[in-house]
Amino acid sequence: MALKLQPITLRQASAFITEKHRHHKPPRGWKFGVGVSNDEGELVGVATVGRPVARGNDDGFTLEVTRLCTDGSRNACSMLYSASWRAAKALGYTRVITYILASESGISLLASGYTETGYVKGRSWSCKSRPRTDKHPTVDKKMFCIGQCKDRPVKKSAPKQTPDEEELVLDLFD
Repeated sequence: MALKLQPITLRQASAFITEKHRHHKPPRGWKFGVGVSNDEGELVGVATVGRPVARGNDDGFTLEVTRLCTDGSRNACSMLYSASWRAAKALGYTRVITYILASESGISLLASGYTETGYVKGRSWSCKSRPRTDKHPTVDKKMFCIGQCKDRPVKKSAPKQTPDEEELVLDLFD
């Protein structure tokens, strides 16, 4: 089965994400999105790209893949991550980041040229001054980046996964 990139609207992406995403609702906004379809022209995946959620990453040159959702079609994730970077670069952005659950492998990101650059400790966005109801997973996440990523130092160490392997933690709320 051959896959083909296609333009999509926020409404199309949101409908697809609402129907198929395992743990997130559609994003509220975006800079752009991209879809991928199969031989029959059926939409099998979407990526939404917007401003970084963490304000420390919102430097005007960084975008974030805020949602990536597919029906499981082979190579759709890699195709969408790659297309997101190419489009961002064409618009003058120098870096694209994204986060995945720590339990996910990230193989599609690695295949697309992204590198794992950090580990974010999971927690709630709720606080005394601004109570919120969490509607998203509050588990640990891995951060991936493509483009100009080396100037972003990882700040802390996470618990060791194996005796000789240590993951890195990026605390976005310092």
